[in-house]
This record gives sequence, C-alpha cells and structure tokens, in this order.
Amino acid sequence: MVESVVSQQSAPTQSGSALSRAPAAAPREEVLRIERLTKSFDGKTNAVDGVTFTVMQGEIFGFLGPNGAGKSTTINMLTTILRPTSGDAVVCGHDLTKEQNAVRRSIGVVPQESTADEDLTGIENVLLCADFYGIPRKVSKPRANELLELVELTKYAGNKVGTYSGGMKRRLELASGLINRPRLLFLDEPTLGLDVQTRAAVWDYIRMLKEGFHMTLFMTTHYLDEADNLCDRIALIDHGKILTVGSPRELKESIGGDIIEVQVQDRMADISPAIRGVANVVEVRRTDSDYRIKTLLGEETAPAVMEAFRLAGAKVTKISIAKPSLDQVYLEYTGRSIREEHADSSTQAPHRGMMGMRRGR
Repeated sequence: MVESVVSQQSAPTQSGSALSRAPAAAPREEVLRIERLTKSFDGKTNAVDGVTFTVMQGEIFGFLGPNGAGKSTTINMLTTILRPTSGDAVVCGHDLTKEQNAVRRSIGVVPQESTADEDLTGIENVLLCADFYGIPRKVSKPRANELLELVELTKYAGNKVGTYSGGMKRRLELASGLINRPRLLFLDEPTLGLDVQTRAAVWDYIRMLKEGFHMTLFMTTHYLDEADNLCDRIALIDHGKILTVGSPRELKESIGGDIIEVQVQDRMADISPAIRGVANVVEVRRTDSDYRIKTLLGEETAPAVMEAFRLAGAKVTKISIAKPSLDQVYLEYTGRSIREEHADSSTQAPHRGMMGMRRGR
C-alpha cells in the first residue's frame, strides 16, 4: 500500500507521493452540489431533467439506473464533456460552466470504455495522462510508479497494454485517473463486462480509496449488488429524473415490509381484491400471471395468501418471500424491475470524449 504525507488537495504539479492517507477525522463538506441540472439534445426532450443532489467528502455516491436513464449524460456534464442546457453545479468549489479548467484539475475520471493506448506500456499510459495535466516528469514518474504499485501492476508496468487482461486494463485506468491527485473521482460503470472475480477485486480498490485515503467517489452503475455493497448513498434515476436519494438501508426501509411473489399457472380474472383482504397485506400488484404482494409479516402471511389463491381457483406454480432489496426499491419507485442490460453503442459513444477531457480539451 502506498504511504504518503502529502496533502491530497495539493496542486498537481507539486512533488510528493501519489495519494495521502486520510486524517483520523476528516471534515465533512460538500464536494459536489447540483441544482436543477438539465440537458436536452434536441431542444424538446430532456435526457437529464432538472436533477438536484449533493455529494459529501469521503463518501461513495452511487448513481443507479438502467441504460438510457441519464447516468452517462449527467457524468459527462460533470466532467465537462457536455455543456448543461440549464441548471447549476459546483464541483470541488468550482463553477461547472465558468471554471471548467479548474474543475478538470480537481477531478479524476475512470471511463466505462478503455482509453489506454494498447501500443504503449502501462507506465507510459499513466505518464501520458500526467503530461495532459501538465505535471512535470520529475513529479509524475515517482507518482506513476506508486500508483501502479497501489493497483498491483508494478510487475507489468513495462508491458504493452495490448497484452493486459480486462481486469488489468481497469486497474490501469484507475491509476491513470488518480495521477493528478483528484479530490473527486468519477467511476462510470467500473465493472461493466468483468467476470465475478475481477469485479470483486475492483470493489476492493474502490473501498481502499475511500477508507484508506478518504477520497470522494461518484460511481454510476446499473448493477444492484454493486450499489448495495459499495455506496454510502444512492440516487435512483430514470427518464432523466431523480426518483429518490438515500443510503441503501434507508431506501430499502422506505418501502417497508416483506415481499411475497406468487406465480399462477394460467391467466385468469384478477384476484387482487381477494388478496388485499388477507390480514397484514399492504399492497398487491399484478402483471399477467405474476402477483407481487407487500406484507408486514411475510412468513406468517404466506399461508393465508396461498389459501386465498386456492379459494379463488388459482393454481400456484411458484411462491417466494423476500426482504426488501434495491430491486424492490426500484420496482416501488418505477413500477418495473431495473433492466440489467449491457451498454449498447448509444451509451458508449460519449465516453470516447473522456480521453479528450484528460488531455485538457
């Protein structure tokens, strides 16, 4: 692990170690404030529609939503790739539209798409990013070496990136995103397309940055387990609008009760009214032959629910009881389950601008 005594908020051109250990009790302050931020590409439909939230120092803030919800558009505005149509944002104390260069110097970005040059070695890629920030080589070389040690790539620093595995490339992107010692690190779908073992390793690096260095991280994802395991707070977004913001526990507690899911064999008349009459049933939602039943006491209520289905002449083929989950939270707020889908070309295209941002475009 990299040790350091240099302030994380020092200017990028100052000499010293790559990152600083967190103080015993780091102050809590706003690192990011967004008010009514909006982006329209055609002047009619808002891809991001008046979002408002804050991100506090030292937290992992998750942006959860399906592809097309507005996550990538928001992160592209906050990293100066896209200019907002309206609204205000202050990033690390700098106005997003009036102080773009200062914003770029204060943040790091790990994009969804790999931006590394595969014909260069690992350390050459990190040093190239340092050059884009104007960091002199006498500072960037030792810093790059420390960052590669941090992400366990020292052994492969002299190898061309074209020989790296997918997980190694993600770790290299992480090192490159930290070269300017950012106060705020943006992670856009950090584990998309990675295998389970590599995802777990990336999670460990993310936790290390928060716990060891008190870094603030803004992470977009559409993986529910990732948001639940890593994030201190989560904003749910869909159709460009923020649905709710809270910790994973707060969000799950907000919907209350257990969920009984019942599937019947054949389509038949809706028997939701009969189910609602069962003691402790709070809400019933039906989709075709599936029923989603919210209840205060799942295990105790299930037998009575089964009896209600039997009396209605429905043959139950499947029943399950679950505690509230983020998927249930999303279903509660949107009326549907989150779409665990892979990014398509429409969501990947904007990320090609990430390297341009690193180059101080």
